[in-house]
Amino acid sequence: MAAAGAEQRWGTAGAGPVPLSPLLSRLPLAPSPRRRTGSQCKPEPPLLRTSTRTIYTAGRPPWYSETGAPVDEAFVIGLCGGSASGKTTVARRIIEALDVPWVVLLSMDSFYKVLDEGQQALAARSDYNFDHPDAFDFELLVSVLRKLKKGKSVKVPVYDFTTHSRRREWKTVYGANVIVFEGILAFANKELLKLLDMKVFVDTDSDIRLVRRLQRDIMERGRDIVGVIKQYHKFVKPAFEQYIEPTVQVADIVVPRGGENFVALDLIVQHVHSQLEKVRSGMIQGWAMAALASAHQGQPLPKTLSVLENTPQVRGMHTIIRNKDTTRDEFIFYSKRLMRLLIEHALSFLPLKSVTVETPQGTMYEGKRFHRQRITGVSILRAGETMEQALTAVCKDIRLGKILIQTNHDTGEPELHYLRLPKEISEDYVILMDSTVSTGAAAMMAVRVLLDHDVQEDRIFLLSLLMAEMGVHSVAYAFPRVRIITTAVDKRINEEFHIIPGIGNFGDRYFGTDAPSAWSENDSTDC
Repeated sequence: MAAAGAEQRWGTAGAGPVPLSPLLSRLPLAPSPRRRTGSQCKPEPPLLRTSTRTIYTAGRPPWYSETGAPVDEAFVIGLCGGSASGKTTVARRIIEALDVPWVVLLSMDSFYKVLDEGQQALAARSDYNFDHPDAFDFELLVSVLRKLKKGKSVKVPVYDFTTHSRRREWKTVYGANVIVFEGILAFANKELLKLLDMKVFVDTDSDIRLVRRLQRDIMERGRDIVGVIKQYHKFVKPAFEQYIEPTVQVADIVVPRGGENFVALDLIVQHVHSQLEKVRSGMIQGWAMAALASAHQGQPLPKTLSVLENTPQVRGMHTIIRNKDTTRDEFIFYSKRLMRLLIEHALSFLPLKSVTVETPQGTMYEGKRFHRQRITGVSILRAGETMEQALTAVCKDIRLGKILIQTNHDTGEPELHYLRLPKEISEDYVILMDSTVSTGAAAMMAVRVLLDHDVQEDRIFLLSLLMAEMGVHSVAYAFPRVRIITTAVDKRINEEFHIIPGIGNFGDRYFGTDAPSAWSENDSTDC
């Protein structure tokens, strides 16, 4: 009867009794051999795959207004609850139901403090309290969440639960329209609460949480059952009663039974959708681009623009690459010639200092030398990548990065799909390359990405073979200190935002791929 009573005690309201013996029988009494877990290996791609689609959970820089400012702050959902209450499951269910492609999923587990030797020894004996507020780096957490809410890129620590330490490599996360933040003490800090737009408390029976914790810590984190139970009774349960459970009072929604409570999850999703609809009208889409174009008509070109001198040679090369009957070989050859001239022209704007050198004849020569930090080239894929060869031909040992931006055809918003930048780029002069710039959408987002990586605005040079006046004005209006350099500027774009007279789809003509039915002048934004 005693055993039966013990099993009955593991029930949860509305779900019937949960037998204890079958659950405990699956748990090893000793920790399994330590293997490379997710916390030890190279971090998995920030993707959440469902049966029908892929959701990016590391976020992206949200779209910015024509002034270069975010259209609105991200909507932050805070999930709080006891250890193993199902917060992560609730977070995934919310993300799936929201039906938005770009979301930030941020876990409080990433922000445990670095332990000293004494604390490491206590943790090894299960005598360190990981559920106390002092175990978390709230200062770093608040700083990271505040930046994400503003659409900035951030570095997030990666915590290894097996060794109780942070990994050397931190992961880069971008802001998004929605941020889901979950943690046991998500509501325990006043500064954190100010950043949360919706507060959800996940309420799960304590016995269920203990069984889940036993399974997780033994199977995934290499702990033994005695140590886990000791830690639960000494730290986890008291911390829940003292610090976590009382915060249910600040919650907007309480979700009993966690991820299985679909009624509560639907309410959350409906509310978030209503909030997103309020800010959707503030985003630049096709119709807003048209308004922006008309606003710039008749305005003089900005002083930050430099156009390569239209010599007979330059005009002759433009004649060849603009001609629809030009062969692919000729198109590539003369495009490369123009790129080389464009790069050489751009380098003349770099700061130089006077130097004196001695010639082989023993006389002195007064010359110039680049005296700042490194130069880095960043191409906007795919067409911008064609300019890399010309850049490396004239800049020895230059570092290269790549950005892939594509337009979401459902929303009209440019979205960041891929990013690879060299380390410590913040002090570099960055040559940002794209073959053509029509509306300026991709160029503006690329500049925003560089600024989010602390590159100084006046050290960004935007280079393009051909630009439309609208794109020039858009970039210059949003980022007045970015230098814009091109070989030619065409006055018009049509109703589909293609440059007129233009050059066609540069990427398709260069790479020999068939142009889609609705070809785009800016290959990087409409692939």
